[in-house]
Amino acid sequence: MHDVSIRRAGPRDLDALAALFDAYRGFYGQPSDVPRARDWLRTRMRVGESVVLAAELDGTVAGFTQLYPMFSSVRTARTWILNDLFVAEAARRRGVARALLDAASTFARGDGAAGISLETTRDNAPARALYREAGWNEDDTQWYSLRLDGQAG
Repeated sequence: MHDVSIRRAGPRDLDALAALFDAYRGFYGQPSDVPRARDWLRTRMRVGESVVLAAELDGTVAGFTQLYPMFSSVRTARTWILNDLFVAEAARRRGVARALLDAASTFARGDGAAGISLETTRDNAPARALYREAGWNEDDTQWYSLRLDGQAG
């Protein structure tokens, strides 16, 4: 097993992250557009709208997770949404995703957050198994969404 190192991503990581983010978007049926992916990440990171954690394996950026800040009025506390997590195909099953989940938890705890949430599709069995194994709780909360952009999904 190779050592995975996790760090908060910065401008020097944008090119590698853009390729991974583009592949992540492709997984969800979006057309490839690396410049768009790069611009999205650059803007979110530059203006502090997200925190991106990059995973390195054998000296190469092999995965990432992107966290967005939220707040809980009921808990009067900050929370984080783990919105994106992706590992390059060649780096899968080598501990990268678990290392990213653990790093996200450590980051949120250090930030004083009350919790982290994420969602995935019910048919994403590998991800759901990973989340449960990492100590995340699956619940039956009913989520509703309203699409404002006219797109399906």
